[in-house]
Amino acid sequence: MPAVVHNAAKDRLAAGEMALGVILRQARTVDIAPAMKACGYDWLFLDLEHNSMDLDMAVQISVAALGVDIAPIVRVPARQLWMATRVLDGGALGIVMPHVDTPEEAQAIAAALHYPPHGHRSVAGGLPHLRYEKHPLGETCAAINAATMVIVMLETPLAIKNADAIAAVPGIDSLLIGTNDLAMELGIPGGFGDERIAAAYQAVVDACKRQGKHAGVGGIADEALLKRYIDMGVRVVLPGSDLGFLQTAASATAAKMRGFL
Repeated sequence: MPAVVHNAAKDRLAAGEMALGVILRQARTVDIAPAMKACGYDWLFLDLEHNSMDLDMAVQISVAALGVDIAPIVRVPARQLWMATRVLDGGALGIVMPHVDTPEEAQAIAAALHYPPHGHRSVAGGLPHLRYEKHPLGETCAAINAATMVIVMLETPLAIKNADAIAAVPGIDSLLIGTNDLAMELGIPGGFGDERIAAAYQAVVDACKRQGKHAGVGGIADEALLKRYIDMGVRVVLPGSDLGFLQTAASATAAKMRGFL
């Protein structure tokens, strides 16, 4: 059998559809992967930047995700390429790299996360992506390269200015706007509907269309705003997190129960 690795998020995008992800910050058990698959999500955004989840837990969830065809994609802290390659070896199908401002930074990221001839990632054996089966090395690396999704986060005015050059970098699949940080940088905390934020989304969408890449949205839970940016052309979508979804559902039920008396 040939070496084949599927990435449900990349498959959705290749079909012209939305790749719908869920941010994981509180989850610490592997059953979150099949649970989110059952809820209709294509990928997991495992967040190692803004919470205490460690690399080992991210790898365990990633391996579980591979078994149910929901793509495990891990956000590592900025420029932590050593951590990125370790989670990729452990089972992740992609990396989200925050705080990318220039095409030079994007080039270094793409090179570190792909095997030759597309990059300089070191080769490891016994990969869970292929169920630990043995395949010819060239075949294995080609399959992993094809399935690996590299998402860079644009979170400053400089990054938005450089969107076209960043999108042009081979090996970068998606430019995802970190809306919270961009709004802070612009001096409009929480102003996700501000025209400056909308202009940033339009610039990134346009750059991605020109370069054959995919624009992404993160940090927004408001459905009307999400629809606005999806209508623009955003296709990599993070509508919320495990904690946010839990609190929303729990709060609604609590309020309903209180109303019974």
